[in-house]
Amino acid sequence: DGASLCSHWSQTPGFKQSSHLGLLKHWDHSSGASIDCMPTSTQAKMVSKRIAQETFDAAVRENIEEFAMGPDEAVKEAVEQFESQGVDLSNIVKTAPKVSADGSQEPTHDILQTLSDLQESVASSRPQEVSAYLTRFCDQCKQDKACRFLAAQKGAYPIIFTAWKLATAGDQGLLLQSLNALSVLTDGQPDLLDTQGLQLLVATLTRNADEADLTCSGIRCVRHACLKHEQNRQDLVKAGVLPLLTGAITHHGHHADVVREACCALRVMTFDDDIRVPFGHAHNHAKMIVQENKGLKVLIEATKAFLDNPGILSELCGTLSRLAIRNEFCQEVVDLGGLSILVSLLADCNDHQMGDQSSVQELVKQVLSTLRAIAGNDDVKDAIVRAGGTESIVAAMTQHLTSPQVCEQSCAALCFLALRKPDNSRIIVEGGGAVAALQAMKAHPQKAGVQVGRAWDGGRQAGVGFGEGMGAETGLHADPKPGGPQPGLLEAHPGPGG
Repeated sequence: DGASLCSHWSQTPGFKQSSHLGLLKHWDHSSGASIDCMPTSTQAKMVSKRIAQETFDAAVRENIEEFAMGPDEAVKEAVEQFESQGVDLSNIVKTAPKVSADGSQEPTHDILQTLSDLQESVASSRPQEVSAYLTRFCDQCKQDKACRFLAAQKGAYPIIFTAWKLATAGDQGLLLQSLNALSVLTDGQPDLLDTQGLQLLVATLTRNADEADLTCSGIRCVRHACLKHEQNRQDLVKAGVLPLLTGAITHHGHHADVVREACCALRVMTFDDDIRVPFGHAHNHAKMIVQENKGLKVLIEATKAFLDNPGILSELCGTLSRLAIRNEFCQEVVDLGGLSILVSLLADCNDHQMGDQSSVQELVKQVLSTLRAIAGNDDVKDAIVRAGGTESIVAAMTQHLTSPQVCEQSCAALCFLALRKPDNSRIIVEGGGAVAALQAMKAHPQKAGVQVGRAWDGGRQAGVGFGEGMGAETGLHADPKPGGPQPGLLEAHPGPGG
């Protein structure tokens, strides 16, 4: 009960007796409710301790009024006290509420004042003011996720939704601001989007398919609404969002921001990341993207417009790898010319013909991930080897030896190419793949995905001795570090790349 809770925390060393600092709450992630009770030791391990924004603000106000602290000191003291009790303050706005200019209102946070002003301007149908307040709202929410959380608690969604509907009368500028505000608000809070919002979002994207900026912002809303929210994904797919996403890539094929957002949204549609549902429709969504919306062709064609943009190419390749989920899809990538593009990109990266090092490494990782994905088809394995893919993979691993992600994807791609293919294993080993893999294993002994000792069974079956004369005995069978992986004894990483 509350009394025992206050008593418990009042015994904490350095604790200041305060009616506010004792009112701890516990957040129930399944229901979204705050529980005013002290958990058992078992519950404490399962539930994060949270407080309401009002509780934090009251503690800050008490520090100012009763202990004569300045605003910054009062906030710092409150933060230290709550954190010493194990309270999670990640969703708390850690500033002192401000008094209004005329002093006529209670002190409030900037985000709440903006929300109040926005609500008033929307109710009065003053578009210029609405646009200004939406811009301010976006800026404040981008600065601190706690502002987004507080705004959502205080009814920001229905206010923004009303502004959004006001903008659909034909004010394109206001419509863009409304979508921007919605995307910021739903970032990490997908539950906010209701049925009306979902329907209006699809309608807005449909009516404004020719407008790149509106399309980009609208697709960002789709992505935020679907991340870790299976029901929103299914509802949006049923509402027809998939052809809007692939259509955006086709229609705005030279607009980098649109292509990037559309790729991200398509990938999110293939996620199975909502812990609240026993299973999702990720596989079905991927099939729909490919079979009903020509997703593979759309993505492969889009690469041709961005051959000098490794960032967008990474997005496109990463999306391709998420869609290569069936044998025939892997073959379709080859038939559409995707394999030649992938091998060419890898060669260009190895020849230093693209961008800065970090963006190049990310592109290399995504190309390797895609090659590994399509190598699930045995015929495609042979096609990759014939296209010179093994040489490019080995060169990429050697060139980016310091990157554990590139090494992991390279090793995994070589493993897939060798699987059930003794001739491919021989080609890989003779082409320096075994040496490169050994170097990667030595460079990253703590990365299980790079430790691929068993992956070369095909090479041994083909009569190729892995590591002969290359120091493999030292690299693979030396005593491992305590607590580290066992070199040479771990399977190749089975999952798709990041």
